[in-house]
Amino acid sequence: MNSISTKNSVVYFNSDVYTELNNYIKTANPSKIFVLVDTNTHDDCLPQFLERLESNEIIVEVMEMPNGEDHKTIDICMGVWEALSEYHADRKSLLINLGGGVVTDLGGFVASTYMRGIAYINMPTTLLAMVDASVGGKTGVDLGALKNQVGVINEGVMVGVDTSFLGTLPQNEMVSGFAEMLKHGLIYDKNYWHTLTHLENLDVSDLDRLIYDSVVIKNKVVTEDPREQGLRKILNFGHTLGHAIESYFLEHAGKTTLLHGEAIAIGMILEAYLSTKICGLNSGELEEITEGILKTFSKIPIEKSDQDIIIKLLIHDKKNSHGVVKFVLLEAIGTPKIDCVVSNEFILEAFEYYSKDIAL
Repeated sequence: MNSISTKNSVVYFNSDVYTELNNYIKTANPSKIFVLVDTNTHDDCLPQFLERLESNEIIVEVMEMPNGEDHKTIDICMGVWEALSEYHADRKSLLINLGGGVVTDLGGFVASTYMRGIAYINMPTTLLAMVDASVGGKTGVDLGALKNQVGVINEGVMVGVDTSFLGTLPQNEMVSGFAEMLKHGLIYDKNYWHTLTHLENLDVSDLDRLIYDSVVIKNKVVTEDPREQGLRKILNFGHTLGHAIESYFLEHAGKTTLLHGEAIAIGMILEAYLSTKICGLNSGELEEITEGILKTFSKIPIEKSDQDIIIKLLIHDKKNSHGVVKFVLLEAIGTPKIDCVVSNEFILEAFEYYSKDIAL
């Protein structure tokens, strides 16, 4: 597959990844190379990666962080910053982030802020990170249970998508990443959406092409609007309510923590319903969206008492301005509309629609 050029970076795929990575190391000649992993990728991905890394006698240090969204914090950043300092990282050092979205988000933020910025490369190992988190330069960490409240937009030197890493993933992590691919179809390409919702017609060999197509869609949006002043907001479809749901389930005892894609799947159904109220999305497409998502994602019970707290969390969404919650909704599949204002009454109706046929 051909590489994809972003505004300030390049995404390489499979056989090209290590050739380009090693060429960069030869040319840039970093003073030291640091590889950030989590506890999973340390065991499952690091040995394969180090075998193919040609460091040219440059010292390589591995830094390990705990696995999981609840460790995407400033405290972990402090540990990584301190490790970089203890290992005498300088402004010519290179940080390679080998992991899922937590590692690429946090590692990108660490690199962007250490000594006011060192070079970094993302090596995503999960489907979610390959199609979304590692591409576009968004870096950052959570503030408590609030998603991605602290961060910067700063692209790395390159992104290396080696889909062989997907073989290390449990099924639920693969499913989580699929939510972002469905989102790309809903906001940008109806034909892509139809392909994703009829996977029975495809086989495993088609996955690389579908991943590639998702990266192409995200890159087109990000290239046109790198600072999220307009078009890039469409990438947040399903995320306004989805992030609030993810934060709520992460923070509250007695709730099972949701993977990012599981929460976004709920958010997309809710926001598709809101689209019928605000943007004229027709009922047939609402049904198509709901059925398409529920082919892959099971419904999660959300109590009425949960809903009120989730709505209060919406005020922290990054698209808001002047205290007004702004949604990305759909006029039709493939036709999004940004900066939509929605009443709490409609949001509660959306939860009622989603909870239909669930025994609460």
